[in-house]
Amino acid sequence: MFKKGIFSTLVFAFTCLSAQQKPVQIAFLSDVHFQDLYGSFSDNDFQGIVNPKTGKPTILRTMDSQLHSTRIFNENYFAFLKALDDIAAKGIKIIAMPGDFSDDGQAYNLRGLHQILDQYRKKYGIHFYLTTGNHDPVGPFRQDGGKDDFLAEDGSLLGIYSKKDLIKTKNHIITKDIAESGYIEILDELKDFGFYPDKENIYWSTPFDSHSYSNYSYSNAQHYAEYSNRMYEVSKDFSVPDLSYVVEPIKGVWMIAIDGNTYIPKDLNHNPKDAGNYKGASIGYNNVLTHKQHLIQWVKQVAAEAKKNNKTLIAFTHYPMIDFNDGATNEIKKLLGEKKWQLERVPEEEVAKAFLDAGLQIHFAGHMHINDTGIRKEGDKMLVNVQVPSLAAYLPSYKVLTIHSQNKMEVQTEVLNNVPRFDELFPLYEKEYEALQKTKNINLWNRDILKTKSYHDFMLFHLKELVRLRMIPDDWPNDFIERGKLLSGKDLFLLSQNSKTESTQKIINIDSFQKWGFEDLLLDLYKFQSADELAKKDIPKERLQQYRTLIKSFELNKSNDPFVVRLKAIFKILSLLSNGDPADHFEIDLKEQKIKRL
Repeated sequence: MFKKGIFSTLVFAFTCLSAQQKPVQIAFLSDVHFQDLYGSFSDNDFQGIVNPKTGKPTILRTMDSQLHSTRIFNENYFAFLKALDDIAAKGIKIIAMPGDFSDDGQAYNLRGLHQILDQYRKKYGIHFYLTTGNHDPVGPFRQDGGKDDFLAEDGSLLGIYSKKDLIKTKNHIITKDIAESGYIEILDELKDFGFYPDKENIYWSTPFDSHSYSNYSYSNAQHYAEYSNRMYEVSKDFSVPDLSYVVEPIKGVWMIAIDGNTYIPKDLNHNPKDAGNYKGASIGYNNVLTHKQHLIQWVKQVAAEAKKNNKTLIAFTHYPMIDFNDGATNEIKKLLGEKKWQLERVPEEEVAKAFLDAGLQIHFAGHMHINDTGIRKEGDKMLVNVQVPSLAAYLPSYKVLTIHSQNKMEVQTEVLNNVPRFDELFPLYEKEYEALQKTKNINLWNRDILKTKSYHDFMLFHLKELVRLRMIPDDWPNDFIERGKLLSGKDLFLLSQNSKTESTQKIINIDSFQKWGFEDLLLDLYKFQSADELAKKDIPKERLQQYRTLIKSFELNKSNDPFVVRLKAIFKILSLLSNGDPADHFEIDLKEQKIKRL
């Protein structure tokens, strides 16, 4: 008995030691854009249209609206559940969500999100830490709103609005639950998911709390978590909320959730409480530099306090701190202009410098729906910006951070290729397509998207349609596209040649370039912009090799022909986007200031 007791004690001690030595893991789920397909309204009996496949009433947006948007609105519901199941199966207990966790902060979507997060917390012991994006809230205060693109029973458009004078569609319903919530509504609904302290937290604080780590108390943290204690002046006499916080959910790790939303007044002579008198926050950190300087000072204080107390500091916010175009931003500007390709969202270099100087080292961001890694170094300082893809765009993924030590960390990108129920709404889209055919809509979406067999293929098809229906018409000069779309890969190869490169034709089978054309090239360009190195899995190997040949050939081409000059720019951008820093599975070594592909 005595020996058995000693053995049991040793086993228990070893188990405890193993548990302590297990690396901390944090999953990052960004830009979920949750819309509750199976939600309900508090003041209207409408529960959606009945899906013949399931018999369930469903509140969904049209496929046409999805294919004109940089995100889908409906199928991401199923992708979110799949991602949560994956994370739970991995045994990860901490999930950070860097903003745009809702469609547009509507009450019914916030309620649905709350229910799901609560289910996973209770079932798996997962702790969620949220920070706000420009879609939650859309503005600092609640404002009426609605959408014109829900699907009606007959396949036509259904509008859902928060008040009657917003109505634009023949079929419509009115509910206050479609209004865009402000900060106070979001805080009230989701306070249990990071925005308020939890008794289990070792530490929790805001930019407005003057107490140091050594003087921490749960009651003080509760006091500073109150909405009225989280206000700042964005402009004189214009007070708006800031829901930033820092939390120690597990011993030794601090997570700093920075509220990068900066809502600037349009008219300083107007009412500060008017929700419509504020510009949107989608520009990101460029506006933080001018109107939210207190955040940078607070980050500096938190970083210093973390270092003093030997804590590993991980930051997450909605907006990128480092240029996410792999050095191609200036080339894109020259080719398309400063207002295209979402270039207004690229952070200025001063942003990276400000947070680098403040002491941040690891930062996870969303907003752009892309996969990317950005690095900035200065002396003995390094800042790594990890762009977390969206579950609602190509390539649907989330990131897992494994903290091996204070100086060594591992980042893994988890792609959602297969999602149960992703095709559940397809019968409803068939209704929509039939209704659209009757209107003789010229730019009808491609019905073949309803033949896709996996979530990966569905999202790749979404990107293809998005590029055709929106990106090319919006971003590119029409004359260039009209001339370019007639070209095959072989034509592009011949255009790349000049007197210095003609000899390469003898050793290259140029007829093999005939298999693809200019429109394939543009789509692949957007694949790389979205998925970084992971895009290579969705491009034939032979074509990737041919791209490398064309990149070299156009580099040597000295033509001044405007059309050829534009082609040269495309291949330079392609080269930069396809050869960035590791963005799939990599190790971050803060001591050596290196990132290594794994």
